[in-house]
Amino acid sequence: MPDFTVRTAEQLPALLKGFRKQAGLTQAAAALRLGITQQTLSAMERNAGKVGVDRLLHLLSILGVELVLRQAGESPAPSASSAIW
Repeated sequence: MPDFTVRTAEQLPALLKGFRKQAGLTQAAAALRLGITQQTLSAMERNAGKVGVDRLLHLLSILGVELVLRQAGESPAPSASSAIW
């Protein structure tokens, strides 16, 4: 997947769902690895703005996604597979 710049919480649900599907995980499988119920993961995917940072970072790790922070306007590092949030 290419890099993504996320500026609002409203952008996260579609990305989280897309990364989960790309990883080949159902909500139930991802939830099990995260230690939560499928219903809780579903709620996270619908309203990612309410997710705690620790839980979001853990989910991203499970999905094989990196969180990269950079100053606005800077060019992304020449990494081919990381996601820019």
